[in-house]
Amino acid sequence: MKQLNASFIISAEKVSQCPDFSLPEFPLLGRSNVGKSSFINTLCNNKKLAKTSNTPGKTRLINFFNFSDKFMIADLPGYGYAKISKEAQARWQKYLEEYLLNRKQIKSLIQFVDARHDIQKNDYQMREWIENYNLPIFTIVTKIDYIPRGKVQTVIANVKKKFKGDVIPFSAVDRWYCENTIEYLLNLCENN
Repeated sequence: MKQLNASFIISAEKVSQCPDFSLPEFPLLGRSNVGKSSFINTLCNNKKLAKTSNTPGKTRLINFFNFSDKFMIADLPGYGYAKISKEAQARWQKYLEEYLLNRKQIKSLIQFVDARHDIQKNDYQMREWIENYNLPIFTIVTKIDYIPRGKVQTVIANVKKKFKGDVIPFSAVDRWYCENTIEYLLNLCENN
């Protein structure tokens, strides 16, 4: 089974603090508890690399992970839930927008949606913002193991209809589609 080694590099609050790497970068966007940290851990088969939590809103900074010197993954704070002040939320939003619009290393954004639920209002708002700036993006549908196998294609087709572009199913529990996802990311890195 194909897998990559990964290491945590640094946490940054704003674009000026981001690491000076030339590797292709994939920022992870999604609601809190959608499975971004589990995705990172599954790709490198290390359950302890990215911290997972049952409490939404734990990721407060941009966390950078180097995958075998092939690409970087940037785990961003989840949207849609946070027990923090309005000022802190506004500051996050400003810093994240600056990062997403100005970071030259970004190859493609990855938006995560939970297979068990309909696409949420804040998912649509995020997608609208991304499309407004014409940023490259594809979608990962997490927690696909909760869906009966016979309904997986229906869930994927539904997300494709609403979000367009490539849609990849993913399960951190049993590693379904893990190799396909790695191949997909590596192919994106090779294509300019």
